[in-house]
Amino acid sequence: MKILKKLGLLLLVVFIIAQFFGPEKNDGDIASVNAFFLDTTPPEDVKIILKNACLDCHSSHTRYPWYNNITPVNYWLADHIEHGTKHFNVSKWNDYSDKKKDHKLDELIEMVEAKEMPLPSYTWTHGDAKLSQEQIDAMVSWAKATRIKYTFLKDPQ
Repeated sequence: MKILKKLGLLLLVVFIIAQFFGPEKNDGDIASVNAFFLDTTPPEDVKIILKNACLDCHSSHTRYPWYNNITPVNYWLADHIEHGTKHFNVSKWNDYSDKKKDHKLDELIEMVEAKEMPLPSYTWTHGDAKLSQEQIDAMVSWAKATRIKYTFLKDPQ
């Protein structure tokens, strides 16, 4: 029993010390998504969906929840954000070629239609990010219409 108490105390001390450390935050300027919005011209309903369900992990600006201040949760969130921005970062939209923009929108369509995005772990705590079928249809319709522009630009004929 003494060993369990010592082990518990040790774990508590480690947990408390860990709270003084954390990963780097993804706290860029929200204005970094403006180029994406200007170039893809989403309707207002889709823009709201993007802001609520996508941009925290797929841009250079994340709205952090209160529990991001708790280690190790903050590392878990940082890992999700790192993976999200690695695969699709709307803040770097102007850095993408037209071919890559078309491909990213194609991936967006695929992931949203398959209900793989947003991640369930994100929607657990962000109820407004859980997409209805109507929202999925709006996103897919917008992305398909936008892809036409990039398809033409990458292969004009």
